[in-house]
Amino acid sequence: MQKEVKIEIENLEQLANLYGKFDENIKIIEQCFNVFIVNRDNEIKITGVGQVDLASKTILKLLEIAKRNEIITKQTVNYIISLVLEDCEEKVENILDDVIITTSKGKPVKCKTLGQKNYIDSIRKNEIVFGIGPAGTGKTYLAIAMAVKFLRDKKVSRIVLTRPAVEAGERLGFLPGDLQEKINPYLRPLYDALFDILGVESFNRYMESGIIEVAPLAYMRGRTLDDCFIILDEAQNTTPEQMKMFLTRFGYGSRIVVTGDLTQIDLGQGKVSGLKQVTKILKGIPGIDFVYFNDKDVVRHKLVSEIIKAYNKFEEEKEDR
Repeated sequence: MQKEVKIEIENLEQLANLYGKFDENIKIIEQCFNVFIVNRDNEIKITGVGQVDLASKTILKLLEIAKRNEIITKQTVNYIISLVLEDCEEKVENILDDVIITTSKGKPVKCKTLGQKNYIDSIRKNEIVFGIGPAGTGKTYLAIAMAVKFLRDKKVSRIVLTRPAVEAGERLGFLPGDLQEKINPYLRPLYDALFDILGVESFNRYMESGIIEVAPLAYMRGRTLDDCFIILDEAQNTTPEQMKMFLTRFGYGSRIVVTGDLTQIDLGQGKVSGLKQVTKILKGIPGIDFVYFNDKDVVRHKLVSEIIKAYNKFEEEKEDR
């Protein structure tokens, strides 16, 4: 039986934002819920024998996003659809109203998924947080945004960013330049996030004064880091010994965020990941939290999410054999 729902639109800008380029956003909704959507003047009409009510819920939630002057992308549409299908769409307000920090260009940094929101809330509450999940979920970028926020609010006096240079240990001698020039390619993702949030001028000033330090994990040995926001990136490539060494650098007034993807371990066959091991060792300790991301939290191209799902399915089937 065919059903019809009508939705009033407040202004044409919101309508254009909702529809997207070449109506790509509306086409996603039509295809997902098996409905037909058309607009006449300031009204959207949804008709069909499919899930008209769910399509209506999706459009209403997207219009709320448009009212906040947020750009609606295909990724936004797909994520809102996933929330609607789980009857969780009301939680999206918590994401939209939480501005973590404003970049040097005046752009607000916000969470884009519930998983990201849980991650940020955990960093605010806990002294040590592990963000574990696939590529493209914003683990590193959001951790760095929070580090800069803590620095600006004078909750810490320094930021220390580190990652294990696994490949660098094998091929360092073949790269040109001194040690710093050799390891810079492995620290590049950290630099990129800092450039985006701080701007090049502020970043260089902080680096020269020692307020921000970016270094390979080996440089952490023998140190105690007080009053710092410390981020360990690509932690799946730490050994258990390296993970223990890093975590015991923790000093008074500091915060630690550890990020990693357990599906991308590059340690070699037979070697245990320190990140994988620590999830069992530190589980349940107050002040330490583990936040897990999944393919729904991927904020890159939709195909990245599909690739992750395909690989997860492949690994599950391999384990069942």
